[in-house]
Amino acid sequence: MILRIIALIATVTFTFPVKAQGLNLIRDAETEHALRIYSTPIFQAAGISPQSVRIFIVNDKSLNAFVTSGNRMFINTGLLTTAKTPSEVIGVIAHETGHLSGGHVAFRGDSVDKAIVTNIASYLLGIGAAIATGKGEAAGVIIGAGQSLALRNFLSYTRQQEAAADQAAVKYLRATGQTAEGLRDFMGVLRGQEVLLSQNQDPYLRSHPLSQQRYNFLDNEVQKSPYSGKPDSPKIVQLHKRIVAKLIGFLESSAKVLRKYPPEDMSEEGRYARAISYYRSTDVDNALRELDSLLTDYPNDPYFLELKGQILFEFARGKEATPYLQKAVELAPDAAPIKTLYARVLIEENNPEKDSIALEHIQSILAQEPNNPGVWRQAAIIYGRRGDKGMTSLALAERAYGRGKYAEAVIQSERARELLQSGSPAWLRASDLNSAADRKDKKRKNN
Repeated sequence: MILRIIALIATVTFTFPVKAQGLNLIRDAETEHALRIYSTPIFQAAGISPQSVRIFIVNDKSLNAFVTSGNRMFINTGLLTTAKTPSEVIGVIAHETGHLSGGHVAFRGDSVDKAIVTNIASYLLGIGAAIATGKGEAAGVIIGAGQSLALRNFLSYTRQQEAAADQAAVKYLRATGQTAEGLRDFMGVLRGQEVLLSQNQDPYLRSHPLSQQRYNFLDNEVQKSPYSGKPDSPKIVQLHKRIVAKLIGFLESSAKVLRKYPPEDMSEEGRYARAISYYRSTDVDNALRELDSLLTDYPNDPYFLELKGQILFEFARGKEATPYLQKAVELAPDAAPIKTLYARVLIEENNPEKDSIALEHIQSILAQEPNNPGVWRQAAIIYGRRGDKGMTSLALAERAYGRGKYAEAVIQSERARELLQSGSPAWLRASDLNSAADRKDKKRKNN
């Protein structure tokens, strides 16, 4: 596999951009699922449709989370792996939801927001799409030095906004039968950094002003809450342990993984972290040994099945991978990254029947993520094999548009219009896309 820009260690879950000044986003079906479980009750308590909020995972070891306009929430991997309990993550989500409902937008200014919107389109390529491109174009988004976006220059809330978000968080947590204990404990971790120079502080502290009054408010609310002392459910605790193990397995060195999860640790999360770490080290035998042990205990776990399918596919055993990924998709039908990978494996077989199955999944993914360039590329491959030049051009136009290549999108959509039946739904879409791409291309050239 030839990669540019990133070193793609494991396409089943993560993309690894090279170090750059800015924002690196990753995809993982299981972590996204966990964050949805954490956040959905909070969003509902806030009167926000959970479907309207997009949650992005930032590959950054520092403690940070923030929201932007358009109901977008960003959570750092460092926050997830540092949190001792799921309630700490849930508390931060509740606080950030307070910023959303209060209209406090971390990124201010048209140019900044446009940069995020443009680059998020690339992020939506997803994981399996990275394999599809063969060029690493499914890399996490980099809002980089070329745009001179240093995050801390744009992340800034007033103390009044912070207090309002705290009050909202307490309200949402109480409405969902939870306490602010996790948020208070997270703030307690940050309090220890207040004496540090700003460059040594975690971004969350720099952008979310902390005060003794805020901490006292949260502590007082914890003492008053009828839910104080209520433990997180065992299911949520185990879910948190798993995503921490997965993140550490993918993002840390093998030595660090084995220190935290030594071979004698036969817990679910211990075996999971080691399987991933062995896989990253191309120690396939040990990776499969750990994973087969997990699948013996949890044969219907979609994420273990996904990982086994990915390992087999990565090491040229694609036909063996197919049944594992098929079962994973059946068990987690809404997990776009898993479906993307499954479609890619089917396309690799170069079989018309398998192409038809892959196209069904591709269409399902695009219904969720219509601006996913990597998946549009997969669609173009299938249409090309079928000799459908019009739909091939339309798929390539969609891909170009999703990547911000507006001039290319104009050319491909015009070609699609010439090839497709006039007045058909596909022709109408090509016409709309042509107009939209042309407007954006001209606007970019004029700026």
